Amino acid sequence: MAQAAATSSAATRPEADVLVDLRAEFSETGLADVLQNLDRDLVGLAPVKLRIREIATLLLVDRVRKRLGLESEAPTLHMSFTGNAGTGKTTVALRMAEILHRLGYVRKGHIVSVTRDDLVGQYIGHTAPKTKEILKRAMGGVLFIDEAYYLHRPENERDYGQEAIEILLQVMENQRDDLVVVLAGYTDRMEMFFRSNPGFRSRVSHHIDFPDYSNEELLDIAERMMARQNYVLDSGARAAFADYIALRRSQPLFANARSVRNALDRARLRHSARIFEVSTGALSAAELSTIRAPDILASRVFHMRDAQSDVSRG
Repeated sequence: MAQAAATSSAATRPEADVLVDLRAEFSETGLADVLQNLDRDLVGLAPVKLRIREIATLLLVDRVRKRLGLESEAPTLHMSFTGNAGTGKTTVALRMAEILHRLGYVRKGHIVSVTRDDLVGQYIGHTAPKTKEILKRAMGGVLFIDEAYYLHRPENERDYGQEAIEILLQVMENQRDDLVVVLAGYTDRMEMFFRSNPGFRSRVSHHIDFPDYSNEELLDIAERMMARQNYVLDSGARAAFADYIALRRSQPLFANARSVRNALDRARLRHSARIFEVSTGALSAAELSTIRAPDILASRVFHMRDAQSDVSRG
């Protein structure tokens, strides 16, 4: 009988003599490729990238442990991404969905990105079906809720956001093995949101803050954006855009990489108008793809600076 008990114990004991090569596991899952793509897609954000790598390795180790019979409680994977606009939160969520899928924590690895309007109805009985439909679409992947704090509007007694919140909280708890929710928004507003809705804070285990980009990083982002569209900034345009960044980020509604992209779109418009006006014959590919200083300096950001300078001198 003692022998039978010993045999039973041995059968349930983890395989202590099995060795695991975590580096090989890391390579086989393709995590290295995902993290390299994250580095390629996003400039800077060192603390964010480090945290994503830490989460990825935690889940890798957890998966290996489970395979060896070292059972533990399933990790909570719901996340909060906080930071200013244009700091790469959506891109990181896309890569996180890919990581979760490669490691088997979600079935599909897709991402459904929504805001309050996608979840909250405008009349009684409208919110529940809207929210449930979004959740149905997101199952097996990641639900990314941008500006999540708008779900909660305590100043409006007739607001239906609380109904959406209650449905989300229930699904985040009961179906956390089939859905990961990422709540995103400005840092201070998200902190107020969590204080007002402690149920969310208790269900979110990973809080990741996205820092603003430096001026040098934004210039690097600009050149990468241009390269993806087969444009280049010549030396004069590059210097002018560095000045533009320094001026623009001191103004209201600056949105990091998003503001850079919008500025470059307008520079391309001015570039097209300029070369059309001066062209008298065939143009080279270089002229069709080179942004020059006048295309940048025509921005209203410089005009505003010059106007303020005139006022101060007057």
